[in-house]
Amino acid sequence: MIQLEVWGDYALFARGELKVERVSYDVPTPSAARGIVESIYYHPGLRWRIRRIYVMNPIRFVNIRRNEVKGKILASDLLSAARSGGEPCLVSSQQIVQRAAMVLRDVHYVIEAEFEMTNRAAPGDNPGKFQDIVTRRMAKGQAYSTPYFGCREFPVSFRPWSGGPVPTIGESRDLGFMLYDFDYSDPQNIQPTYFRARLENGVLDLTDCEVYR
Repeated sequence: MIQLEVWGDYALFARGELKVERVSYDVPTPSAARGIVESIYYHPGLRWRIRRIYVMNPIRFVNIRRNEVKGKILASDLLSAARSGGEPCLVSSQQIVQRAAMVLRDVHYVIEAEFEMTNRAAPGDNPGKFQDIVTRRMAKGQAYSTPYFGCREFPVSFRPWSGGPVPTIGESRDLGFMLYDFDYSDPQNIQPTYFRARLENGVLDLTDCEVYR
C-alpha cells in the first residue's frame, strides 16, 4: 500500500454527462487517481486499486476559458493517407475553439492505493519487489509521464505522504453518482462504471463502494 501526496493549482475531473462546457467533479474520480499513480509506476504484472482519497484543501471552483481543438485525426484519415502516399494533418489554427470550464482551484490530496498481482507478472516478480520500486520512484519524484489532474495543462506535484493522520477539510457531503472507472473486459465495447460518492470528514472511501454499470 502507498500514500501519495499530490497538489496543484488547478484540476478538471470532467463530468461525462456535460459534453461541451467542462464542469469538474468536486473531488478526483478513482480512475483519475489511478492514472496519477500509474504515471509514476505501471507494470503489467500489477493492478492498482484506489482505497481512499483524502481532501486536504477546501473545495473551490473557478471559471476559466480554455483553447480546445474541436477535431481529431481519424483512423480512416490515416488509412486514406497511407493509400495515397500523403501525410495526415490537422491544422490546429483552424480547429481551435474557446470553451468555458468550471475547474477546481488550489487542490491538495493524499491518494491511498494498493496493488494486486496479475497473471501477467513474470516468475521473478513479487509484491515486495513492486513495493520497493514504487516507493523509491515516489521518493525521487520519478514518473514515466507527467501526471496531471484531469487535463494535461494541469500538472501534478507529488511526494510520498510523510506518515501519520492526514489533515483533511473535515467536511461531509453527498457527491451523487460519480464515474468510478472503465470496464475494459471487452475491448470492443468499453463501458463506464459509476458509484454513489460521499465525502465523510474529508475522506472519499472506496474500499467497499458499490459499482454500477
